[in-house]
Amino acid sequence: MPRRKRMYLPGHAYHLVQRGNNREVCFVEPENYQFYIELWKECSIRYGVAVHAYCLMTNHVHFLVTPEEADSISKVMSVVGSRYAYYFNKTYKRTGTVWEGRHKSSLVHNECYFLTCSRYIELNPVTANMVSKPEQYRWSSYVVNAWGGESCLTLHAEYIKLGKDNESRRFAYRELFTSPIADHDVHLIERASDYCHPIGDDSFCLQIEEKYGIRLGQSARGRPKKC
Repeated sequence: MPRRKRMYLPGHAYHLVQRGNNREVCFVEPENYQFYIELWKECSIRYGVAVHAYCLMTNHVHFLVTPEEADSISKVMSVVGSRYAYYFNKTYKRTGTVWEGRHKSSLVHNECYFLTCSRYIELNPVTANMVSKPEQYRWSSYVVNAWGGESCLTLHAEYIKLGKDNESRRFAYRELFTSPIADHDVHLIERASDYCHPIGDDSFCLQIEEKYGIRLGQSARGRPKKC
């Protein structure tokens, strides 16, 4: 039975997660991380995917992106995944799959959850007790979003709203990390990732379904987040 085709809405942000097969490591040395990032830079430009945040953990990856076309994300994930698997297997003289099936994806309610999702992604190494501060982790977008520098990132509208110029935006972004993410929001993001559900409340899902004539997965129940 063929797999259901993924549908992505151009201009809307998505949280992407892909895990190593059997939760095994997919990055061993710094060169692996760098090679994977370079693949993303190349393919995101080629297929039209704006990258806003990312984090490469030892056995999985997170990305917060916006596609230009309905198939942009699928093309990037397919090409990056296959090329990295070939490189990884050749480098370490192994065979078999590197990734655990297809990637997970969650449509993000930008006004309410974009910055929360970005924080969640960049705090992954802290949550995993790998570092005590997000700036100590080399393989995420935090340093660029918080302090600036050359990167492949595209500024999202919600990030731009943080200030009138880059310096004020970076300061405001760093301030977001001085308080923990609410448990409810963490649960929402993780549950959405597990089941490919939207990161937003029911009213957001209904709005998208009515506008585009599509059926989304269930969103979290309970009190909606104040935007």
